[in-house]
Amino acid sequence: MDALNPFFELVKKKALARGNLLGFLFVLIGRRIVNSKGETVSAGMTWRELSDWLKKIRWEPDAVRELGLSSDDLPPRDRQRYWYSVIARAGIDSPKAKLAGERFAEVLGQHGYQVE
Repeated sequence: MDALNPFFELVKKKALARGNLLGFLFVLIGRRIVNSKGETVSAGMTWRELSDWLKKIRWEPDAVRELGLSSDDLPPRDRQRYWYSVIARAGIDSPKAKLAGERFAEVLGQHGYQVE
């Protein structure tokens, strides 16, 4: 998973998930991501793995507003639990999430990543 660090840095630095957090979560959990060199970046993550990564890279907690969630309703002190709760409440198993994932996959494609 050495390719995950540069992937998250790019997504965060260029704000690729801004306005499409649901698609971002959907792709990271349920899809395979390959970089331009053909290396697997992610073969799909568990909720716990993703919440650990979001904590590690210090993803902006207020981004949950675009999911209709309030930071006040989530565990404030433990960021890993915070992000796990966000994922649980995001509705990543919905048709809406699938469409958002397809949109996010297109954005990643413009930056050299393929989502399978």
